[in-house]
Amino acid sequence: MPPRPSTFSIAARDPETDAVGVAVQSKFVGVGAVVPFVSADAGAVATQSFANVAYGPDGLDLLREGHAPAEAIDRLTGADDEAPSRQVGIVGVDPEEPPAAFTGDECHDHAGDRQGDHYTVQGNILENADTLDAMAAAFEETDGGLPERLIAALHAGNEAGGDKRGEQSAALYVAKPEGGYDGRNDRWVDVRVDDHERPIDELERVFKIYDVTLLEREAPDETRELAGETAVAVGSALADLGFYDGEPTAEFGEDARDALESFRGMNNFENHSLAVLEDAVARGWEETAPGDDAESRLVDAIWNGLSRLDRV
Repeated sequence: MPPRPSTFSIAARDPETDAVGVAVQSKFVGVGAVVPFVSADAGAVATQSFANVAYGPDGLDLLREGHAPAEAIDRLTGADDEAPSRQVGIVGVDPEEPPAAFTGDECHDHAGDRQGDHYTVQGNILENADTLDAMAAAFEETDGGLPERLIAALHAGNEAGGDKRGEQSAALYVAKPEGGYDGRNDRWVDVRVDDHERPIDELERVFKIYDVTLLEREAPDETRELAGETAVAVGSALADLGFYDGEPTAEFGEDARDALESFRGMNNFENHSLAVLEDAVARGWEETAPGDDAESRLVDAIWNGLSRLDRV
C-alpha cells in the first residue's frame, strides 16, 4: 500500500467573488500534487488519506453534471472498494448546496471532518480533534479574501495540534472565473511548498509575493508619499539591496524614488504603479518585522499596504 499522508485540509468558496479553493498541509512531500482539485465552473475537491486522485477530476465532473457535493461523494465512494481508507471533502460553486465530506472507517486516528455554510475541513492522523475545530473557527472568523482565510485555517489547525507526524509540505489552490494570468484561465492562486520545516509559514511568504506580483487590486482613492523616519528606513533597505547609493533622508527624493522603481521592475511588480507601490510601502512599513532582511520587509510592507484594497 502507498504511504498515507498525515493531512489536514480545507475546501471552501467565496460567493461574493465566485472563488473556490483548497488549502492543505501534510507530513508528505509535494501534497499540492495529490490533494487539491479546483475548477471555477464546478467547485473544489480535497482527496486524501489513502488518496484516490481520481476523486478530483471525477468529483468536479459530477458537480458540473449538477450533483450536490454529498451526492458526488456517494457516487465516488460507492464505486471504490477501498473507500474505507479514503477521505474526501467537496464544495460546489452553488452557494445553496451545502459542502460535504467523507471519512472512511479505516482512516487512521484522529480522523474526522467538519462543515460550515461555505467550507469543509477534514484531516487524518491528527494530534487531536481540536485541529478541525480550530480550522473551522479560523475560517469563519478571519477577515479578508478567500486566500487569507484559507491560510488562516491552516495556521489555526497546526497550532491546535496538527499532524501527529509533523510538517513537510503545503499548498494553496484557488480558482476564479478568468482569474488566471492575463485572464486566460481560472487559476487565480496556485502556490506550493513541497518540502520545508515550516511549510505553512513558507506558503504564506510565497503567497504574499505571488499576490503582489500577479493579483490586481482596485485603485486607491489617494496615495501617500514616503517621508520622515519611514523614508529613511526604506531608503536604507533599498541601499542594502544595491538599488540606492545615496544617503537616506527624511525626504524621499527622486533618486530614492528611482531606486524604488528599479526594485519594482526587478521584482515584476508592474501590476501596481510606482505611486501605488510607494503608497503601499508608506502605509505598510510599520507592520513589518524589524528583524527580517531588507527584501522581505519591502515585500511585506507592499503587501500590508495593498491589503486595504479589494482584489479585482
